[in-house]
Amino acid sequence: MEPTKEIWFDGRFVPWDDAKIHVLTHALHYGYAIFEGIRCNKTPKGPAIFRLGEHIERMMRGTKTYRMNLPYTEAELVKACLDTVRRNGLDDCYVRPIVFSSYGEMGVNPGKNKIIGAI
Repeated sequence: MEPTKEIWFDGRFVPWDDAKIHVLTHALHYGYAIFEGIRCNKTPKGPAIFRLGEHIERMMRGTKTYRMNLPYTEAELVKACLDTVRRNGLDDCYVRPIVFSSYGEMGVNPGKNKIIGAI
C-alpha cells in the first residue's frame, strides 16, 4: 500500500504519519469497530466512489446496532470520503471508512470511550 498525503481522522485531515492511536485503544482489545470497504474507480469524468451513500448508510446502521454515539452525520462522512479522495489526488483507490472506540476505560463496556471516525 502506498501512503497517501493525508488521512481524515476524527473530523480533520492529518498527515499520513500523524494518524495514530494509543496501544490501549478499546477497539484493538475488543474489536469494537464498524468499517466499510468501498471502491473508487477512475472514470472519464474523474474518480467515482461506488455506491458511497449506500455504504455510509450501512455503516451508520452498524454504529446504531453497536450503540455507538457517532459524532458525525451521514452527510459529513460522505463529504469526508469525497474530500479524502480529492485532497490526495486519487483516481483509482480503495476507500476504508472506519468508526471505532478510542482509548479511555479498559473493560468490555465501551460506553465511556470516545468514538473516532477515520478514512
